[in-house]
Amino acid sequence: MAFARVSRWRAALVALITAAAVAGAYALLAQHSKAGAGRSQAPPTPVAVATVVRRNVPVVVEGIGTTQAYNTVVVKPRIAGQIADIDFIEGQQVRPGNVLVRLDSRLLDAQLQQSEAVRLSDRAKLDYARQELARLESEGAQGFVSRQLVDSQRSQVAVLKATVVADQAAVRNAKVQLSYAVIRAPILGITGIRMVDRGNMIAPSDAGIVVITQIKPIAVVFTLPASALAGLPQGRSTRTIAVEAFDAQDRKPLASGTLALVDNRIDPASNTARLKAIFANAGGTLRPGEFVNIHLRKSLLRGVLTVPNRAIQHGQAGPFVWLVRPNSTVELRPVAVGTSGGSAMEVTHGLAAGERVVIAGQYGLTAGAAVRVQALASAPSPSMTGDLDVP
Repeated sequence: MAFARVSRWRAALVALITAAAVAGAYALLAQHSKAGAGRSQAPPTPVAVATVVRRNVPVVVEGIGTTQAYNTVVVKPRIAGQIADIDFIEGQQVRPGNVLVRLDSRLLDAQLQQSEAVRLSDRAKLDYARQELARLESEGAQGFVSRQLVDSQRSQVAVLKATVVADQAAVRNAKVQLSYAVIRAPILGITGIRMVDRGNMIAPSDAGIVVITQIKPIAVVFTLPASALAGLPQGRSTRTIAVEAFDAQDRKPLASGTLALVDNRIDPASNTARLKAIFANAGGTLRPGEFVNIHLRKSLLRGVLTVPNRAIQHGQAGPFVWLVRPNSTVELRPVAVGTSGGSAMEVTHGLAAGERVVIAGQYGLTAGAAVRVQALASAPSPSMTGDLDVP
């Protein structure tokens, strides 16, 4: 009887332990299920996307250059003299022929008047000699004077004619010297800092009066690697090749121009060549001596698949993009890329037109992860080079 009670007690204890174990297992399973459900319900990652489109892509090469004045003239006097008046202001725009400086011209005026007086005197002597020659020739024809006297007078007339010609040259020289007393601007440009003041003596051997720089148009000399010269002309360009100048940070466009020439040699030390571009610079945004970034458009690829540069990621296996599927999950898609045109990249393999790729928010993405599209980038209007920037 006692043995039966112990057996029942043991059976009850085993049943209780078994029930407790089953309850614990169910509780642990439920906890894992809730955790898994929590993980599966993680919020989607916010991303910005852009659509793969076909478009024209400019083939652009970039270099660094320095702006140079189209023309630079150091204004100097042609003759020595004292500065009587200065007729320009520092920093003023001048045109060819504008008066800059006047020298004391009193001595030159006197020399011109003296030359004129000598010419008039010799001219009067020539006129008299011609009249005398005519008279002697008439009398010689009648036998009243000798032939030797007529020949002598004819020689005198020739000498006086030569003297008058010399006098006329002296008058012209005096006028030219007098014109040098008024110093005029030789080109269109901007005057710099004045080097002399009124009242000073100045000579052609001195440093000068002022420097005039022509900045409309303006030139930019820049360098490119020798490998980038393929397709560019040798020497002066016979076709229009678009060039754009950007600021030192390579962000803000400053001016648009055209390629003027490619230098006739490559620097063996740096394996680069110098090129010159000309800019109209109508707004005066470029100044001589300024460092600028140059974007030169070599050619145009028409109708190629493109994505924004920001969509291209790089891994150990090469470039790839995060492709957004119709169910708002992402897929890692390997791609092959071609030419970069500004903010766009040519895709030669791996994508089709109309597909959407992530351009912002790629950090932390994994294959199959859910995403929420925050912004769909649209294609803005083309710029000077035909490029389309994606915000």
